[in-house]
Amino acid sequence: MQNLGKKRADFLSPIATADKMGLKYTNHSDDTVTPVDPLFTVWSAVYRTSRSGKIIGANERATPYQALKAITTNAAYEYYEENSKGTLTKGKLADLVILDANPLTVNADKLKDIHVVTTIKEGKIIYQRPIK
Repeated sequence: MQNLGKKRADFLSPIATADKMGLKYTNHSDDTVTPVDPLFTVWSAVYRTSRSGKIIGANERATPYQALKAITTNAAYEYYEENSKGTLTKGKLADLVILDANPLTVNADKLKDIHVVTTIKEGKIIYQRPIK
């Protein structure tokens, strides 16, 4: 907020407003600035809390569902791949992950702690988390 000012910082990545307006919004990380971690991106959109614990733009907090749409269905649309990716629909590529918790039901502060158990691309398992 020091760099942008409170009003501008509070409106960064306005997923809640974009959803109300019917826009197809996406969310991402700036690789090399922040790690590529889609579930952390979901957490940040829902929780909107700084490293120091301050809430930034409470009115723009996304629901977990909105944050997931930003990295799935809406992202596929942005890349013109909505006919082959983005939803679990017959005839589309089977690109998906299996998670160790349900992002729609865990507490918002725990979203960043969800782990990928299995990654499936085009119907084939390409990652399987080691069993501990």
